[in-house]
Amino acid sequence: MKIGLNLPVMTPGLDRERLHAWCRGIDEGPFSSLAVGERVNFPNPEMTVAISAAAAWTTRVPLVYNVMVLPTHPEARAAKQIATLDVLSNGRVVLGVGVGGREDDYAAVGAPWPGRLARLERQVGELRRLWAGGLANGATDPIEPKPIQPGGPSILVGALFPRAITRAARFADGVLGFSFTLAREELDYAFEGARSAWKAAGRAAPPRLVTGCWFALGPGGRRQMDEYLARYLRFLGPTAAGLIPLVPTVDARGLRAGVARARDAGADEIILAPTTLDPDEVRRVEDLLF
Repeated sequence: MKIGLNLPVMTPGLDRERLHAWCRGIDEGPFSSLAVGERVNFPNPEMTVAISAAAAWTTRVPLVYNVMVLPTHPEARAAKQIATLDVLSNGRVVLGVGVGGREDDYAAVGAPWPGRLARLERQVGELRRLWAGGLANGATDPIEPKPIQPGGPSILVGALFPRAITRAARFADGVLGFSFTLAREELDYAFEGARSAWKAAGRAAPPRLVTGCWFALGPGGRRQMDEYLARYLRFLGPTAAGLIPLVPTVDARGLRAGVARARDAGADEIILAPTTLDPDEVRRVEDLLF
């Protein structure tokens, strides 16, 4: 099983120097990917700008959109941005897409909230059509540049529940999930659901199975995790308080055990999401897991 790292984009205060240090640490280490998540109404850098900086500061590691909330983006513009990044990174882009869970982010950019899952499926088809040279509405010339990767980057769907996983089997290359606990039951539920959905859809190749989790390895990991999640999950309201204590990856023992469970469940990759800006966290993960 491969191990990737998210950049700490959801931790307030991220600046150029620390972002650069994280990018260099991930690229120079043994990690399988560098990932960036998306929010609008939150103190995080804009996703494509941040991942473009990562492309300029790295040479080896795949770059993962984790995930782009595609229904909040015009597909023609997204197709051009993603293809441009694929060119500038020499074909290192992996596109994770999803519908997100924050209605206020949709409202902020003027995107409709209802029907977002069906819209996501249609948009993925449109991205692939545009990358193949199809014309956007009203256009007389194709959108360029074309991606380095033939047909465009591989597409994973950020799907956590059966309805979304079943739908993803029709158009995606795999699933890009996330786990609060990395409990074996939770992982099996998602992975077996994906395998069954791909088989039922008549897909010849099995789905790529990627999961993720938050973690903390520095001093005061439990406090760090609690503060991070209280801020990040605030949009859930009072229900968030009951979820925070469930996260066990707040020290070396908890993270090592959780990663082992993901490996045993058949994950192809796990992408770890930090809860600190400290670039030394990259070295801590490397020392612990490799």
